[in-house]
Amino acid sequence: MGTRSRIGIQLQDESIVSVYCHYDGYPAFNGKVLRDNYDTVEKVKELIDGGDMSCTWTNSGWGNETLPETGALYYTMRGEKIEDNAPRLDKDMEEFFSDGEEYSYIFRNGNWFAYDMHQFEDMVAPEPVEIPAGSLTNDN
Repeated sequence: MGTRSRIGIQLQDESIVSVYCHYDGYPAFNGKVLRDNYDTVEKVKELIDGGDMSCTWTNSGWGNETLPETGALYYTMRGEKIEDNAPRLDKDMEEFFSDGEEYSYIFRNGNWFAYDMHQFEDMVAPEPVEIPAGSLTNDN
């Protein structure tokens, strides 16, 4: 089972372009990966342009081979079409939060914001959560 997340970037008109990520969506992994490795608008856009993904940070390919670089493992890398995994555009945060993933991440104003979606149905807005300090290389 995966810890599902949605990763997005907020645009100037308040809309959000985002992708689905199946594994490691919790803040102690995806939060740290996003903060430490996708820390500029250009890097975030490049991550999202790849479409829906299995995970944000790995060096293992779909056949368990070692990849030449560590990074996102996109569904298109196993032959799926980008049209079936294309980034999604939501008109606002309410629409962005409506999909049912366990965690959501939004890059805005040069920073990552993480949200715990577990109890969202019972709340007006999802619960913001801290991305733990430290990096994966120092902690794991």
